[in-house]
This record gives sequence, C-alpha cells and structure tokens, in this order.
Amino acid sequence: MSLERKDEHDHEGWMETKDLSPIEEVYLTTLIWLDKRLRIVDYLELLEDMYYKTNLQMPKSHTEQYNLDNKFWYWYPLYALGSFSTIAYVVAAITGALLGFYYAPSTAAPSADAATSVAYSNVLFIMGDLNFGTFLRSLHRWSAQVMTAAVFLHMLRVYFTGAYKEPRELNWIIGIVLISLTMVFGYTGYLLPWSQLSYWAGQIGVEMALSIPLIGDWVAQLIFGGFTLGEATLQRMYILHVFLLPFVVTLVIAIHIGIVWMQGIAEPH
Repeated sequence: MSLERKDEHDHEGWMETKDLSPIEEVYLTTLIWLDKRLRIVDYLELLEDMYYKTNLQMPKSHTEQYNLDNKFWYWYPLYALGSFSTIAYVVAAITGALLGFYYAPSTAAPSADAATSVAYSNVLFIMGDLNFGTFLRSLHRWSAQVMTAAVFLHMLRVYFTGAYKEPRELNWIIGIVLISLTMVFGYTGYLLPWSQLSYWAGQIGVEMALSIPLIGDWVAQLIFGGFTLGEATLQRMYILHVFLLPFVVTLVIAIHIGIVWMQGIAEPH
C-alpha cells in the first residue's frame, strides 16, 4: 500500500479542456510545477493578507498526515545531521574569522634569513605564541571536518529515506551543490598554511586542472595563477576561502533550509 499522497486536482485534464495559447500553456505548466514543490500559489494568496506571518503553519509531517504512530522512530536521530552540519559551519565561520586577524596570505619570507613563508610563520605564531591559538585553530579544523562528514552522512540519509524524490528533487540538487562547495571550502583552507602538505596538495590540484581536456591550461591559470605554485596561488585560495565561498555557501544554505521549511520534513515512506 502506497503512502504517497494523491493529487486532488487533475491539472493536465483541466488544461486540455481550455483553449490556451502556447504562452499560456508554458506559463500554467511552469506555475503548476513550481506550486507542487514550493507552494507558490499558497504564498501568493498569503501575500494578500498583511498578517500572513502570524497565520502561516508548518506542513504536517508524514507521521501526522498518515497517522503512523511514530513507526519510524529509529530514523529520527539521522534527521539532525542537516542541523549538525549547519552548526559546524557556523563554528568554522566564527573561528575562521578570528584566525584571520593573525594571518597574512604571503609566500614571501618574513626576514632575509628566514626559511619559511609569512603564511606559515603566522600559523606557527597562532599555534605557539597566541593565547588559546592552538585551541582556536583546532576548533576551526575539527568543525570543518565534522561539517564535511555530517554533510556526507546527511546526503546518505536523504537518499536511503527517499527524500530526494518529487517534489523535493530541486532541493536534492541544491544539496549536491552544497557538498561540492564544502569540498572546495576544505581544499582552499588546506592550502592556506602553505606547509609542505599544503604545497603538494596544491601541486596535485594543478595537475588535475591541467588534465582537463581543452580548457585545462585556462582552468589552471584561473584557479592557481599559473602552472606552478606561488604567491598568486595562495592569494587566489585566500580570496576563495575568505571572501567568496562564505557568502555563496551561506546563501545556498539559506535557500536549502527555506525550501525544507516550505515543504516540510520528508520522513521515511
């Protein structure tokens, strides 16, 4: 027995009875498609009421809608993974902002007789001389790792509970974008200390970029500033990690959570 809710209205049959122009058919088809997923019509009606915010109710869950008596209780802890990854992202953002006060993205030597770069010297200062510096950097690193693991497990939960199906396929695609951005976040941050691990991880990235057919050279020059690592590489990683990705990821997370809020939680069928 399927627990999937049936459509109460035959939209396609209704449209066949009308003498619609091609533009009207495209408009109504788009509106119906969006309304099934984002409740567009409901929100257009709510905008007419100046007090719609106080009357807006969250959609019922599957348990409430089909009176399942919490038969899927063993899945519920896995439904916290999305919130867990968001909290880890916030912690990483706050600690990263604090670390930025003591970091400079430069591959130059801090002095004539120094064997390390300014970037790596800043990391050594944070870890060795700054009060609570080791704790701050460790918290930033572990929150980033926890976020990556939580996002991955969250995607697995969505897949195995069927939460990626209609009408939630759009949010599934956004989730794929988010996990990809999370990987880019981690990679750019990994290069910022400009240690030996960072350098060779960057070199692997350059080789991967160069292996892309036709546009490999262009991608390597755009992302890494050339075919070899240097000041331009670190500057690009810093700009991506600090000035671009945080705003993009925050915006996409807000859209992702907003769609979940509009559609409700998809409990296991």
